[in-house]
Amino acid sequence: MKTIQEILRGVVIGLANIIPGVSGGTMMVSMGIYDTIIGCINSLFKDFKRCVKVLWPYAVGMALGILGLAKLITYLLGTFPLQTNLTFIGLIFGGLPVIFAKTKGERKGAAGVIAFVAAFALVIGLQIVGEGNGQDAAITLSLVQIVILFVMGVIASATMVIPGVSGSMMLMLLGYYNPIVGTVSRMVDALLSADMSGILACCGVLVPFGLGVVIGIFAIAKLIEVLLGRFPGPTYCAILGLVAASPVAILMAMDYTGVTMISWIVGVVVFAAGFAAAYKLGGE
Repeated sequence: MKTIQEILRGVVIGLANIIPGVSGGTMMVSMGIYDTIIGCINSLFKDFKRCVKVLWPYAVGMALGILGLAKLITYLLGTFPLQTNLTFIGLIFGGLPVIFAKTKGERKGAAGVIAFVAAFALVIGLQIVGEGNGQDAAITLSLVQIVILFVMGVIASATMVIPGVSGSMMLMLLGYYNPIVGTVSRMVDALLSADMSGILACCGVLVPFGLGVVIGIFAIAKLIEVLLGRFPGPTYCAILGLVAASPVAILMAMDYTGVTMISWIVGVVVFAAGFAAAYKLGGE
């Protein structure tokens, strides 16, 4: 039962990472597993067996969320954007008690207040800048493009791990969100149809991007571990600021054209469902 719960948590994290404006790191914090995952990433080579045992259900869930449900989420965002986004906002709010529990007892002071405000402003600022989304990049499999894809992977992974900062939003701003998500979708189609040439073509894009993701995750996880070890109070305040700003950024990014009262009513219901799910998944 515990393994199934951990896989479901991984699915939520995976889905969050492909929705612009939503952060996988926020979902980790909301479900009370952020410290566990960061700690295992940093200790992977020191305590390989234990860390793999902890991480594999989340990794499986993330893969299922990204590969298996990417098309569904794209459809839901296109057809029911308000309800879909309110579901994730519910997931975020449902995890706030976990974050407050982390900050209790830690010395915060003026540094904590500054960290909270700065983190909150960072997320809102990124959303404002992100409204001027860049044009989609044209991907050609040249050496330069492979290096760029690797760098995009590093950027995306770093922002995936940092709560409140959306890796998908950063990719959209840089013009690589639609090309990468489109490649993932084509990879799924190629795998289902056993199209080897299509699989290889997608690997040419996804392999360098994936390597960048792996490197970025290890690098940012080490930085966060150091900050939590040396400055726990201000660091948790900064995480709280990042997470608290996420719902605001999501609502700012939405297009409210055509939204009806029924949409809001359904949105409130799925918000409550998301809140309850995060509260449940946040329990150990």
